[in-house]
Amino acid sequence: MFPIGDDNTDVTIVPFVNYIFIGINILVFVFLQQLGSNESFTYGYSLVPQEITTGVDLSGAQVVRDSMGNTGQIQHYSTPLPVYFNFISSMFMHGDIAHIFGNMLFLFVFGDNLENLLGHIRFAAFYLVCGIAAALAQIMMDPNSVIPMLGASGAISGVLGGYILLFPQRKVRAIIFHFLTTVPAFVALGIWIAYQVILGFMTPAGGGGVAYAAHIGGFIAGVALIKVFALGREV
Repeated sequence: MFPIGDDNTDVTIVPFVNYIFIGINILVFVFLQQLGSNESFTYGYSLVPQEITTGVDLSGAQVVRDSMGNTGQIQHYSTPLPVYFNFISSMFMHGDIAHIFGNMLFLFVFGDNLENLLGHIRFAAFYLVCGIAAALAQIMMDPNSVIPMLGASGAISGVLGGYILLFPQRKVRAIIFHFLTTVPAFVALGIWIAYQVILGFMTPAGGGGVAYAAHIGGFIAGVALIKVFALGREV
């Protein structure tokens, strides 16, 4: 499911927090990660489950083993800040251009509607809380993993969870199964979360690649928390 737009006729504010989040992600990827080539920054400020569960900042080559028993190495870099800061820093980093493009497109399409309803400050808090919840979900799946986690996907999954609960009938223009169509949000985002759940069950704990548990955890957090953050707002 690839969204390209939605109905924004009721948006009455400039969603500058959403734009700021998109801008920070792009600036970090281009100038600090240097389009992914700056490994010392990328690996130093990514979130590593074992660092969180032990409080120890890993440094040097770390051995990883996949589900087939094959081994490899990941180079870790220490950071001057506590490892828990990486809950935030990892939300604003990406693995490659396709990763950041997909995430920023989802945020651009769906984030403005939530910010319009919640207001700027509540939307910012909601986004960050969902991102932290997503990271915790991934850590719970494999607390001893030394594989770095990075990306805005968990926080954006929270935005999608909030969106589908508040705007289930909102029309979304999307490419679904190679067709350009307009469908209600619950259909478009329902396909997306179903895909995450299926792939999550198919992906063994400890494997690298996409952190599906973070996507699912962020989505659940968004669904569970959006009404709390929307208290006093017209829904």
